[in-house]
Amino acid sequence: MTSKDIADRIVEAILAQKLAPGIRLGEQALSMLFDCSRTLVREAMMQLAARGIVTVSARRGWYVVQPSQVEAREAFEARRVIETGLIRMAAPMDKVKLGKLKRHIQQEKAALKDRDVGRRSYLLGDFHVCLAECLGNQLLADTLRDLTARTTLIAMLYQSTHDAEQSCQDHVDIVDALARGDIADAEALMAKHIGDVQEALTLDSAKADPLAELRQALLPVIGDAKGASSLPSRSRKKPVLPDSPQPATYLGALL
Repeated sequence: MTSKDIADRIVEAILAQKLAPGIRLGEQALSMLFDCSRTLVREAMMQLAARGIVTVSARRGWYVVQPSQVEAREAFEARRVIETGLIRMAAPMDKVKLGKLKRHIQQEKAALKDRDVGRRSYLLGDFHVCLAECLGNQLLADTLRDLTARTTLIAMLYQSTHDAEQSCQDHVDIVDALARGDIADAEALMAKHIGDVQEALTLDSAKADPLAELRQALLPVIGDAKGASSLPSRSRKKPVLPDSPQPATYLGALL
């Protein structure tokens, strides 16, 4: 077990939506789960911090990042530039690489059919990494893995309504265009796919009431429904993270 192995497992867990934004990653807990020293865990956390996946608090330790709305837009814009650029500059794809992409899509379809949410989420994100590898740029594939992990966290944080089956069909259409040698169509399909995923986010919901979380916390503990209106608000609907296990369950699921 190396620090890179630990970092990779954490990124995989994020892609599978097993680690939510803001989850604490305790060094002691991780060292026990991975059966390694805290020094090794700290090295992994420092790598992930440099890659924008985790952040550290001087008093409370390491946490999975919670991207802001600005960071969300930047992450999707970065993906759009990288992925469309990769397709535009790519040489014609051979049968071996096309076969690899088609097998990946079959795995996506199987995960959708089995309603395996974790595997489905991982595979839908990993398609973009696999595509970059097949297009012949491992450096950008590694960059896309981190960007895809960040956009997965963004989708969890800002309640994405994008349909997983539609994402899979988008992947099918992109690969079909590449198989035909229609690079312009593949590029346009990729740009639309990333744009659709971004547009499905409720990025403006946090603007409705910046005091939503505090407002909810300060509602009367005992009282009737009228108590809910005792604190005025322009919008009482606040962003809600998807239901998820406790942090300890998440960390255990990494192994």
